[in-house]
Amino acid sequence: MEATRSAIPISWTSKQFIDPKRVEICFHHLKALTKGMRVVWTFQETPDGVRVEIMHDLQFRMKLLAPIADTIIGDFFIHNIANKTLRCMKAYVEARANKVAA
Repeated sequence: MEATRSAIPISWTSKQFIDPKRVEICFHHLKALTKGMRVVWTFQETPDGVRVEIMHDLQFRMKLLAPIADTIIGDFFIHNIANKTLRCMKAYVEARANKVAA
């Protein structure tokens, strides 16, 4: 997967698991700085639509650098990219839903 944060290109490899019973998409990062990170996307129907939440569990491998890495990787990169992903997914899904409803 690839993304850009403030003109900085980022890429990673992850394995995806879809759990239809729990209505979740789970990712396990296999390569890059986020190796080992687990991500869970949950979907919950609400009266206003569907609420999507993304939870990240990053246990940085070098414990001594973990506080710095968690701030830089987590706050600067992960949360920014996750929010952009949600906005793009929302726009994509709503555009298709509007075409079907028309």
